[in-house]
Amino acid sequence: MSKIYIGNLPWSTDNNKLADAFSEHGQIVDHIVMTDRETGRSRGFGFVTFSAEEEAQAAIAAKNDSELDGRRITVNIANPRPTQGRW
Repeated sequence: MSKIYIGNLPWSTDNNKLADAFSEHGQIVDHIVMTDRETGRSRGFGFVTFSAEEEAQAAIAAKNDSELDGRRITVNIANPRPTQGRW
């Protein structure tokens, strides 16, 4: 599996719109638009996980610096969160 980061999403983009925008590039295993915990409003970025690395690379090549609902989005491989070490 391979996860990609999508930045500069329009505030109107929800989970379904995100999946629709990227489903043509492969099998989506998971997708989420990150939202503010208090307001529920989009934070302007999200993640899509594809079943294969090749699908993720195809999505990046096709969608990076493209327009989604009037905004130019950024798409790249998601950086894994650093793990918190135990002391």
